[in-house]
Amino acid sequence: MPGRLYLVATPIGNLEDITYRAVRVLGEADLIACEDTRQTHKLLDRYSIAKPTISYHEHNEAERAAELAARMSAGATVALVSDAGMPLVSDPGYRLVRAAIEAGVPVEPIPGPSAALAALAASGLPTDTFHFAGFLPAKSGQRERTLESLKEQTATLIFYEAPHRVLETLEAIGRVLGPRPVVAARELTKIHEEFVRGTAIEVHAEFAARASIKGEFTLLVGKAVVPPPDDTPVGDAVDELVRAGAARMDAIKQVARRRGLSKREVYEETLRDR
Repeated sequence: MPGRLYLVATPIGNLEDITYRAVRVLGEADLIACEDTRQTHKLLDRYSIAKPTISYHEHNEAERAAELAARMSAGATVALVSDAGMPLVSDPGYRLVRAAIEAGVPVEPIPGPSAALAALAASGLPTDTFHFAGFLPAKSGQRERTLESLKEQTATLIFYEAPHRVLETLEAIGRVLGPRPVVAARELTKIHEEFVRGTAIEVHAEFAARASIKGEFTLLVGKAVVPPPDDTPVGDAVDELVRAGAARMDAIKQVARRRGLSKREVYEETLRDR
């Protein structure tokens, strides 16, 4: 019979943040696949778990996935962990899960800590809808294009960011998304945990004034504000822009874009309004 793949959530900082079930599963597994074996051994030593470990990270996951799937097909139970939080969330693991499923190996999640959800809950921003985007691109142009694509999201935005890029990212958020509420959650569950709140410019100023910036960040941005529907007749809306100095064709383009219509539809509507 095939074995099993467990996806085990681990603490994001405080080693006490682990479930009884996670400790039991790690202690019963035949093999623990780790993003960084040195980091995982700190947790295993804390709970006196003596089990074989194997590295599984972005640089070796293709071959490791096949190897581990073969071992599970032969009956082994494998527990996959990341350095912190839930495996596969901005971490390697997708290939292994797919390989296990294709091999007929049961996959079982062991839920637990998540930096994104912990930060969201304590942020003070709306929690009814949220969009988790992981790490933004490191290159400035790609970063800004990604933010542009999220500009109209009517959900709280959540990003992970490294300390050496957080100032650049806050600057980009301010430029692209404007003066929305921003929360920077740093060192979650650790001794120096903190939440800095304000606009992107204000939060940037707070961290820029420090001698150094340390710790992993979760950045949250308030949702886009949707303007109330414009009930002004299309022809009147075009005429208003023309009176303000816009060329008629430019006015038609603007109204079409704002209302999600084609230029032809707006043009024909202006003819009907006359």
